[in-house]
Amino acid sequence: MGTRKKVHTFVRVKPTDDFAHEMIKYGDDNKSIDIHLKKDTRRGVVNNQQTDWSFKLDGVLHNASQDLVYETVAKDVVAQALDGYNGTIMCYGQTGAGKTYTMTGTTENYKHRGILPRALQQVFRMIEERPTHAITVRVSYLEIYNESLFDLLSTLPYVGPSVTPMTIVENPQGVFIKGLSVHLTSQEEDAFSLLFEGETNRIIASHTMNKNSSRSHCIFTIYVEAHSRTLSDEKYITSKINLVDLAGSERLGKSGSEGRVLKEATYINKSLSFLEQAIIALGDQKREHIPFRQCKLTHALKDSLGGNCNMVLLTNIYGEAAQLEETLSSLRFASRMKLVTTEPAINEKYDAERMVKNLEKELALLKQELAIHDSLANRTLVNYDPMDEIQIAEINSQVRRYLEGTLDEIDIINLRQIQEVFNQFRVVLRPSTPPPKPVAFEDFKNERGSEINRIFKENKSILNERRKRASETTQRINAIKREMDVTKEALNFQKSLREKQGEYENKGLMIIDEEEFLLILKLKDLKKQYRTEYQDLRDLRAEIQYCQHLVDQCRHRLLTEFDIWYNESFFIPEDLQVALKPGGSIRPGMVPVSRIMSLGEDAQDKFSQLQQVLLPEGPDSVAFYNAKVKTEQKHNYLKTMMGLQQAHRK
Repeated sequence: MGTRKKVHTFVRVKPTDDFAHEMIKYGDDNKSIDIHLKKDTRRGVVNNQQTDWSFKLDGVLHNASQDLVYETVAKDVVAQALDGYNGTIMCYGQTGAGKTYTMTGTTENYKHRGILPRALQQVFRMIEERPTHAITVRVSYLEIYNESLFDLLSTLPYVGPSVTPMTIVENPQGVFIKGLSVHLTSQEEDAFSLLFEGETNRIIASHTMNKNSSRSHCIFTIYVEAHSRTLSDEKYITSKINLVDLAGSERLGKSGSEGRVLKEATYINKSLSFLEQAIIALGDQKREHIPFRQCKLTHALKDSLGGNCNMVLLTNIYGEAAQLEETLSSLRFASRMKLVTTEPAINEKYDAERMVKNLEKELALLKQELAIHDSLANRTLVNYDPMDEIQIAEINSQVRRYLEGTLDEIDIINLRQIQEVFNQFRVVLRPSTPPPKPVAFEDFKNERGSEINRIFKENKSILNERRKRASETTQRINAIKREMDVTKEALNFQKSLREKQGEYENKGLMIIDEEEFLLILKLKDLKKQYRTEYQDLRDLRAEIQYCQHLVDQCRHRLLTEFDIWYNESFFIPEDLQVALKPGGSIRPGMVPVSRIMSLGEDAQDKFSQLQQVLLPEGPDSVAFYNAKVKTEQKHNYLKTMMGLQQAHRK
């Protein structure tokens, strides 16, 4: 695929005997739906009330069976998942409109099973049709309830309760839930058992709209990994299918909720509002920032909304006149989702073990090919293996004789020999003309110091990323603080207004109006956000301090090892060079000081300047880092001495 495509949106209308035929019309192609409202005569003669809406979709499912819904909405997404494409199928709509029935169906009747069990079945059926691949399937079941994460499969005996709360984590591979159990399942029956286990653990409460309403968002994820049974094929594919059953989208007054259920509805409406904001931002091609982190739902679905996956939205609506306002709201959400584009791409990875084996085979084959060519050219004594010390010493002798003029030319045999000739030219000529330290430092970072330099760069990259996140968190905290101040002012104004108008009490309780109540709720939520963000900032600052410590250590080690390498490479007498080579009797950095020529003052000054250039904060930070190094050395010494004293006491 690899081309951009719109999110597919479908609407499923709940069957009813009281269908509003005069208000809801379907297009002839079953891809559009028109809504007509009668004008409210109470608004007078001048009435600009909108009465007609038209929504263009990918399909309208009216009186459709579970079979037809799955064939239309989900089958292609699941099929492409086994080819390496991620997929997301989401059910959205008002409570009681049929979201959970569409997504899960009923466990009592096989015919009425929903998208989720059908998807599991299709996955295992397709696996049977692909004997050339070894395919593994894993599943997880996440519930988001009142902005908290729950593992619906944590009740399994081999999982056990988690000690720490689950968190949403991002890495270069995508978003994953830390602490969420993922279960390997080798057959269809086992997968269904996991599904039913999770369904049993879902949080369900009743209100006036539906006696069995799910009051949480649930995400069932199927992870697929397919390896070719052909050992020469080092590529393999991974994919995941997110099946999302959202909580009801109706307004608070519509649900008649109160107490605990009212609190649930408040969280649900906020998360769905943030979801809508994210969808609007995704649909705007000019927007760079997408507010995924505003709530747990959008954060968990960050790499499943848009991005590189196949995405389908199924909006469930009522067909009755009494629910027309909520139906319009759901259809507006579907039309906004249709503006979002994705760019599906295959998730390919490489099996490192197979790659090594294939490269070893290819190397052996190339050696055989070279042997044939050498034999045909009467070059039977050519050796392509790495050179040993005797061969290197011989090339060194040839280079010296060539420079002295006693050897007219050096025989060229193979590529390894050419490289070693150039290397020996450098070995012979460099001692008399050592390169400038900045030039030598670049060589050191690419050769002997490459590993510590790589670690230094990685730590520096992590440090910069943590600093960026801390800056963003600080900005969010400041924004929340400003919003809190504005809300407090508005709340104080409402309180003063209530006091002026006369307060009213009922059974000892102060009665306040809805606007003041909503301001109190908003302020409470802002304070919670502030505390959460502030805790995140404290954690980030601790991580930054630790990362800075690692960067400082790596920098100090890099400069120290370069100093040792530079001295040993260019200022050590020739009789010690052999002992310093790999396998020699002297380890790098352990050459006796009396046998090494000291650096001149000019060279030492240049080295100090090089240190200053490398430090990110410039020359002013040299004293700071030197003091830090000395302090660390002191602490390490004290720690060692304490350890020795404890061992002596024992």
